[in-house]
Amino acid sequence: MNTRQRLEAMRARQPAPAGMAMRTAPAATTLPSWPQRPSFCPPGMQARGGECVTSACAPQAHSLIDVARNAELADYERTIRARFDAIVPTLKEIAAQQHEAGFEQRAQQIARERLGFELPETVLADAWVTTLDMRKLYGHSVLQTYHALARDYAARWNGHAEADAMQRFFIECGFHEVDISPCADGRLKGLLQFVLRLPNQAVRRKSYAGAMFDVELNVKQWTEIELRRFREGVPTLSDAGTRYLKVAVYHFSSSDPHHEGCAAHGSDDRKAAQAALDRLAAFRTAIENGFCCGASVATLLVGVDTDNDAIRIHVPDTAGEMSVECFVDNQAIYQQTAGMAASEARWRLGAAIDEAVREAGRSAPETGMRSLIERLLTNNLSQIDYVCAQHGGRYADVGHAERFINIGDSFDVLHLRNLAYFGHLHTIEEGAADMDVGIKIFSKLNVVHGLPIPIAIHYRYDEQVPGSRERAVARCRRIKAAIETRYPVLAREGLLFCGMTVQAKQPDSMQEDVTDIETNSHGH
Repeated sequence: MNTRQRLEAMRARQPAPAGMAMRTAPAATTLPSWPQRPSFCPPGMQARGGECVTSACAPQAHSLIDVARNAELADYERTIRARFDAIVPTLKEIAAQQHEAGFEQRAQQIARERLGFELPETVLADAWVTTLDMRKLYGHSVLQTYHALARDYAARWNGHAEADAMQRFFIECGFHEVDISPCADGRLKGLLQFVLRLPNQAVRRKSYAGAMFDVELNVKQWTEIELRRFREGVPTLSDAGTRYLKVAVYHFSSSDPHHEGCAAHGSDDRKAAQAALDRLAAFRTAIENGFCCGASVATLLVGVDTDNDAIRIHVPDTAGEMSVECFVDNQAIYQQTAGMAASEARWRLGAAIDEAVREAGRSAPETGMRSLIERLLTNNLSQIDYVCAQHGGRYADVGHAERFINIGDSFDVLHLRNLAYFGHLHTIEEGAADMDVGIKIFSKLNVVHGLPIPIAIHYRYDEQVPGSRERAVARCRRIKAAIETRYPVLAREGLLFCGMTVQAKQPDSMQEDVTDIETNSHGH
């Protein structure tokens, strides 16, 4: 039995997590405590305290690991999580003092010291009349924490030199544009920075529930990229022989596959993979049928085990076709290559690609695609090691534990697992399915505890287009009103907290707050 088979056998013997089958809602006054860590280890493999002691859950002496970057990301993750984790204890302390003299000033002092920002003055001032509106304070604090962190990290993660180097590598592989569509699940929020270790500026990224991206919209985006190549020769000349690469990313859970997989596909791993593969095929066919002169795109399918961030890459054959069954399991590669010299580990990694296509009876991928696959697998080895070192080989929050819902255009600064659930929509009607999934997730995370659902509505505008900012602001307000109309009970009970921001499309631009109603200099 090889390593991969042993891993699969081990996973098959793993019991369902305690409490997963029968969950009861706690009392409305109970505050959530993230994360909850059930045990997923096989019987007899638990040390004192419930930690897993199998070799699969321990970091290995691996020659291909980026140790420095792992340390940097660990500090980044600890900082962000600590800032969000401080919200509930801080608000509890403030709530306990709401009837004391000098409450407003004391509350603001605590907020500044513990959270780094002030609370809404009107909420604090009105507390003496009835009681402190903790729902508003919680929603405000979650979104303000995000915005404060985004400002702090905007300069740190600009990574222009790293992005330029990665774009050159993509072009060497034969791809002038890399466009990634992951599932909107918050567990993939760290896909670029952590899982794949790709600079955000080097790729185009847009999330969709179930990775079911909009084919027509993607054809439009492809057209814009190709037009720019013909008009400006950017990033390559039109006759350079490079192609547009479309990547779809689905996800699954190795420890609880029937409950913690992709909700959009009923936690059916094969269905999720096949649906994403079908969407890629539809996009490719649309380009080939709709444009002349041999127009074509390359496609790639990637799966992510959200328990440990290990990826599986479905290897295209020479013609670019893929199969759900033909993939490379990077968790197995990590175990197999531990302790090897760097050259030997790289050879083994390449050999895994050959083995996958040979076992499936398929042809090998093109040279450029093969190079890209090897780079993604190598990058992900560092993330597997990171999860082993920082999270005991498996995340504590194997399920949803997002902090807020991001609606509109995705924020491009902070990238961290389970930070936010994303829904891309310009009207509530076209994005109703994505929005409903997000509300369902947060009904279990927040509403059952009496906490509101924080919703960050965010849209980009083009400064070169007259009226673009005004239209983005109007869209924010329209979407907020539509969300409150669609979920009237939540809105009426104060269980929705919507914050609105707009941002210019140019890199490194700042987020701008949008109020419900614009006021003039006279306050009208």
